[in-house]
Amino acid sequence: MSNETSGNGGKILIGVLAIALIGSWIYFSTSKTEIINNYTTQVNTLDSAKNAIQADFIAVSAKADSLTQQNTQLQGDLLAKSTDIQQLKSNISSILRKKNASDKELAEAKSMIAELNGKVAGLLTDLAKAQEENKVLTVKNETLTTENTNLNTNLTATTKEKERLQDLGSTLHASAFSIQAVRVKGDGTEKVTKSAKRANTIRLSFQIDKNKITPSGAQDLYVCITAPNGNIFSEGGKINTREDGTKAYANKIAVQYVQNAVLPISYDVKQASKFVEGEYLVEVYHNGFKIGEGKTALKKGGLF
Repeated sequence: MSNETSGNGGKILIGVLAIALIGSWIYFSTSKTEIINNYTTQVNTLDSAKNAIQADFIAVSAKADSLTQQNTQLQGDLLAKSTDIQQLKSNISSILRKKNASDKELAEAKSMIAELNGKVAGLLTDLAKAQEENKVLTVKNETLTTENTNLNTNLTATTKEKERLQDLGSTLHASAFSIQAVRVKGDGTEKVTKSAKRANTIRLSFQIDKNKITPSGAQDLYVCITAPNGNIFSEGGKINTREDGTKAYANKIAVQYVQNAVLPISYDVKQASKFVEGEYLVEVYHNGFKIGEGKTALKKGGLF
C-alpha cells in the first residue's frame, strides 16, 4: 500500500514539474514575443519619426535652395545669413544620414529644422525688403541718370552755343574801304585813274577792326570782284559762304592778325584783260561771312 502511495506521489510530482515547465515555456515564449513586438514597435516609431523629420527637412531645404539659387549675388549680412542656413542644413543632414539615429539626435534634428525654418523665413523677409529698397534705388538711379543726361544735353547745347557764338564773334570786321583804279607803268610808276581804258590795277585798301575774341595768328581773307557786266574775277577759286552760297573769289589774302588790334590792309588786284566802264563791286569775306565791301566806278575814256 505504501509502495502504491509512493508511486502515485512520484507521478504527481512529475505532473507538477511538467505543468511548471510548460508554464515556464509559455511564459518565456510570451515574454520573448512581447519583447520582439515592443522592439519592432519602437523601431517603427523611430522610422516613422525619422521619416516625418526627413520630410520636414526636405521641404525647408527646398525653400532654402530656392532662395539661394534666385539670389546668387548676396552680400554682407544677407550672405552671412545664407551661409548660416547652409551650415544648419549640413548639420541636420549629417544626423538624418545615420541609420540608427537616437531619439536624442532626432529630437535635435527636429529642433534644428524648426530653427532652419525660422532662418529661411527671416532671410526671405530680408530679401523682400532688400528688393523693395533696390526698386527705390533703381528709380532714384534712373531719375539721376535722366537728370544727368539732361544736364549733359544742356551742357552740350551750351557748349555748342558758346562755340557758335565764339565762332561768330571771332569773325573779323573790315571798314574804311578805299577802292581805286590805278595805272602802273612798266618802270613802276603809277597813277590813280578813273578811266577804264587806262586802268590795269584795282587797289583795295581797308582796315581790320579790333576784335577781342579772334586769337593772334594767320587769318585768310577772300576778295571777290564783280565787274559792271556781271563777270566775276575767279582766278583764285571758290569758297563756301555762310549766307551767300558758293562764291568765286579773285584773291586770297593771308594776313597776320594781332588780337584786339587794328590791322591796315592794302592789296592790288591786277587784270590781264582790259577793264570796262561802269561800277566794280569788291567784297571781302572772312570765316564764311562778308565782312565788308566797296565800290568804284570807271569811265569809258579820258586822260585820267
